Amino acid sequence: MPTARTTPRTSSQGGDATARWRNRTTLGIGAALVWFLAVLMIGDIGGLTVPSSRMLAIFGAAVALWVSEAIPLSATSIMVILAQILMISDEALLTLPASFDPPTYESIYATLASPILMLFLGGFVLADAAAKYGLDRNLAGVLLRPFGTRPAALLGGLMLITALLSMFVSNTATTAAMMAVVLPVTAGLDSGDRFRIALLLAVPVAANVGGLGTPVGSPPNAIALGRLDDQGLQVDFITWMALAVPISLLLLAAAWWLLVRRYPPSTAAVSIRLGGAFDRSRPALILYVAFGLTVVGWMTEPIHGVRSSIVGFAPVVVLLATRVFTVDDLRRLNWHILWLVGGGIALGNGVSSTGLDEWLVDRFDWGSMPPLWLMVAMAVLALALSTVISNSATANLLAPVGISLALSTAVDLDPLLAGVLIAMACSLAMALPVSTPPNAVAYASGAIESKDMAVVGLLVGGLGLVLVVFVMPPIWRAVGLL
Repeated sequence: MPTARTTPRTSSQGGDATARWRNRTTLGIGAALVWFLAVLMIGDIGGLTVPSSRMLAIFGAAVALWVSEAIPLSATSIMVILAQILMISDEALLTLPASFDPPTYESIYATLASPILMLFLGGFVLADAAAKYGLDRNLAGVLLRPFGTRPAALLGGLMLITALLSMFVSNTATTAAMMAVVLPVTAGLDSGDRFRIALLLAVPVAANVGGLGTPVGSPPNAIALGRLDDQGLQVDFITWMALAVPISLLLLAAAWWLLVRRYPPSTAAVSIRLGGAFDRSRPALILYVAFGLTVVGWMTEPIHGVRSSIVGFAPVVVLLATRVFTVDDLRRLNWHILWLVGGGIALGNGVSSTGLDEWLVDRFDWGSMPPLWLMVAMAVLALALSTVISNSATANLLAPVGISLALSTAVDLDPLLAGVLIAMACSLAMALPVSTPPNAVAYASGAIESKDMAVVGLLVGGLGLVLVVFVMPPIWRAVGLL
């Protein structure tokens, strides 16, 4: 496997990069502090109450830190939780009005054990266990075998399998596994064969598109579902799939056509080294059964009525109890992603409990804007922000306000549609290496140029936005999903 990109760097280049990082950090922290202190000093004016003013200070500071990435994203999330406990909870250090019913500090801490986080934890454990025992790579090899060696067919199979795995396994983990399958293939092609680029771009594009398909496929899905659940709008696993999978399939087909046309193969056959034999050890067999039963449990939630978060938590217990997944494996999980999502859920709860969402909604006459144009604005903003900052951070910022706006009487917009729009638009931003984790993983291989990623990402993301905003909502309404 090629190593990560190793562009020679002079000492002056390194110094410039360090200076830029320090400037960004200073600017981000400075902006956050100025906003925070200024809003607190202004206080309850313009219709703001004391609690909502404090929450606005927290919200704006979080925006500055998430956008600038002056500190780690997960650090901002847990800082949001601490700030809410100290400023708007029943244990607040600053006095709150007697008319305000504050959330308990236990309820704010409890966002780190939200059912949505437990669902994601189950997905992470299954993904890491699958990688540990080679299930992901071997399964990809078996599923790719029927597609043969014809370049176009192989590319389509690669994208379909990557998207399928990304629906049930973290799209980041899927990208890492599939890049391990693809890189040896591209190494065997002629250096001038543009089809190499198609194979390499196919993996992150398909992983991003596949991540739309299920609640565990991408963090923005979990953030939007968490906000909807807090508002009493539960969306089960299969309903989300019914909303998202058709979009994933359409985008996969379009992306396949684009890659084949833009990067045509110069050979009639491509050989691919498929996965080896499946691990038949006792731990691996336990994993196979747990993985299969979990996916079936998620898919049949409307039948048995057990929430997907409970279904997803069961394999965590089983795999740890049987030592298939060890304590050392547990330490290596992406806990920072769970904390990032948890902070977003806490932010949404704080915006709602203090009335800040109503204040933000009342700042503009949303009733004068047609619902369609409001949908366009929300989706474009989510896509634009997610292109340059973390899609999880973008979802954390936009989901609370967007869903609260849809729940208000000011507009005629389904809150489920608002949540779906924001989550999917965030995941459709795939034009830059920093846009999504799959893009970053693929770009780190050193075999993809950023300009190729930008062109394909913009075209696929733009088409996805058209589908999500204009094409699918009437269909969803017609079949009773909205």
